[in-house]
Amino acid sequence: MRNVEVAWIFRELADLLELKGEDFFKIRAYRNAARILSGLERPLVEIWQEGGLAKIPGIGKNIAAKINEILSTGGLRKHEELLREFPPGLLEIMSLPGIGPKKAAMLRERLGVTNLEELARAAREKRVRTLPGMGSKTESEIIRNIEMRESLGGRVLLASARELAAEVGGYLKGIPGVKRVEAGGSLRRWRETVGDVDLVVAGDDAGLVLEVVSGYPRFRQMLESSPGRAKFLTDWGIVVELEVVPEEIFYLTLFKNTGSKAHYRRLQQLFAERGLSLDETGLAQKDALIKEEDIYAALGLPWIPPELREDRGEVEAALENCLPSLIETVDIKGDLHIHTNWSDGLNSIEQMVERARARGYQYIAVTDHSRSLKIARGLSLERLRKQHEQIRKMNESLTDFRILTGIEVDILPGGGLDCPDEILEKIDVVVASIHSAFKQDRETMTRRILSAVENKNVDIIGHLTGRLLLQREGYELDLERVLEAAASYGTILEINASPDRLDLDDLNARKAKEMGIKLAINTDAHDLKRLEDMLYGVSVARRAWLEPGDVINTMPVEDLCKFLQER
Repeated sequence: MRNVEVAWIFRELADLLELKGEDFFKIRAYRNAARILSGLERPLVEIWQEGGLAKIPGIGKNIAAKINEILSTGGLRKHEELLREFPPGLLEIMSLPGIGPKKAAMLRERLGVTNLEELARAAREKRVRTLPGMGSKTESEIIRNIEMRESLGGRVLLASARELAAEVGGYLKGIPGVKRVEAGGSLRRWRETVGDVDLVVAGDDAGLVLEVVSGYPRFRQMLESSPGRAKFLTDWGIVVELEVVPEEIFYLTLFKNTGSKAHYRRLQQLFAERGLSLDETGLAQKDALIKEEDIYAALGLPWIPPELREDRGEVEAALENCLPSLIETVDIKGDLHIHTNWSDGLNSIEQMVERARARGYQYIAVTDHSRSLKIARGLSLERLRKQHEQIRKMNESLTDFRILTGIEVDILPGGGLDCPDEILEKIDVVVASIHSAFKQDRETMTRRILSAVENKNVDIIGHLTGRLLLQREGYELDLERVLEAAASYGTILEINASPDRLDLDDLNARKAKEMGIKLAINTDAHDLKRLEDMLYGVSVARRAWLEPGDVINTMPVEDLCKFLQER
C-alpha cells in the first residue's frame, strides 16, 4: 500500500470516530497520523519492513501498531467495523464544505439523511432549515456543492492522476516489446483535474501488451476492449485507457490523444486549407518515425507545448512566431510561502533550508501562520519576534543561501490584518491570506481582500480565491476589482502550487499577466515532501502563458530583495 492509502484510512477513521462522538484526543491523534504519513518521503512499507515505524517523529506505539495491522492485512479492523456501522454515504456528506461530522450526525438523526441524494432532496424540500444552526442559505450551499460534485463526476486531482500514470507506465515498460509509454490527454496538458488517465504505448504486439497488462494488480475490471485499445477501472476509482500502436506512429497518436479537441480541430483545418492530411500518409514515408515537431513543421509552425493546446490563441501566436518562452521549473530560484514546526508544519527551519538548497534554490521565506489561526498554532507576536531573531542568526552562517523573514498573516473577517503594520513593515515577505469566514457575501469579501491588497506592507496575496479543487468552490468575490487594485498598488498575486488549490488558476493568472501584475509561484509547503509541488504551480503558470519575467521568484535573491523593498 502507498503512503497516501494508509493515511486515508487514518483520516477516515478519525471522521468516523467523530461521527460516533468518540474522544477528541483520540480523533486528533489519528488526524495527526494521517498528516505525518502523507508527508513521508520514503515509502511507508519500506520503513515498516526495516522495523522503523517507532522512529517516525510523531508516531507512537498505538499508531505504529495500527500501521503494522494495515500493512500486514491490507486493512484496519476498527476502521472496517465503523464502515459497517455507518452508511457509506455519510462520509460523503461529511466531506461537503461546512457540514462535518456533527452536522452529518444531526442530519441522519433528525431527517434520516444517509447519502448525498437524500440530502439534496431534503434541502430542496426545505427541511434542512428546520435544524439548529442551519437556514435557507445552508440549504442553497448544500444544493450548489452537491451539483458541483455531480458535474465533476469521476474527475481526480492532477497529482493523483500523475502518480497512477507513473505507476502503470512503469509496469508497461517491463512488458516485452514495449518501447515507449507516454501519458496523453488532459494529463499531458497539465489540466488541474483529470477525467481519466490516457496512456499511449509503442509496442510490437498490441494483443500481447493488453493481455499482460489486464492482470495488473490495480486494475479492478476491464470496461472496454477493442483491437489495440482497452479501458480499465483501477482500485483508486480512476479509469485508465490504453492505446497500443506501432512505434513509427507513436508520436502522431500521442499528438492526437493529447488534444485538446479544439486545438486538434484547428490544426485539421489548417492542414485541409493546404491540401494536406493530418495522418501518417500525409506526413511521412511508411515506417519513418513521425515526431510532433514534424506535424507542426508541415504547417510551417514551431512546436506548441502541450500546456498551451487549448485553442486560446496559441495557433495564431505560432503562425506569427510569437509564442511565449514559457517558464520552467529550473527558473525558480526560491519558495516564498512555506510553513515550519513553529506553527503547523512538520519540519524545522533548518530541515526546510537543507531541502531547499538541495533543490538548487537561493532562498526561502518562512511564512508561518499569524496569531489568530489557533488551529494552526499561529505565532504570537513574541514568538514571531523570536523566530525572526533565529532566522537572522542562521543567515550569519549561510554564505550561499538566504532565509527571508516572513509571515502568512490572516486577512480578518472585518478587513485589516492579524498583525500590526509596525511589525509587518520590518518583515521581508508578507503573504496575506483568508482562512476564516468563507461565506461572506460578495461585497464584504471583496472589500476584505482589497484592504490587504491596498496595504503597503503586504507583498503577496495568498491563494486568492480560496477554492479547494473537487471540495470547495472559491469565495463570492469581485475578482475584476481585486485584479485592478493589485495592478494599481503593485501587489503580487500567488499561484499556490498545492495540487488541491492551484489558485490562481491558469485563466486568472493569464489575465493578471495581461494587466501587468507580477506573480509568485509558491508551494505553501508544510513538510519537506510538499516542496516538490512546485512543478504543479509552474504547470499553471505555463498554461497561463507566463514567462520567467512574470514571476518574482525567478529573480536572484539580491534582485528580489531590492524589488520587494522598492515596491
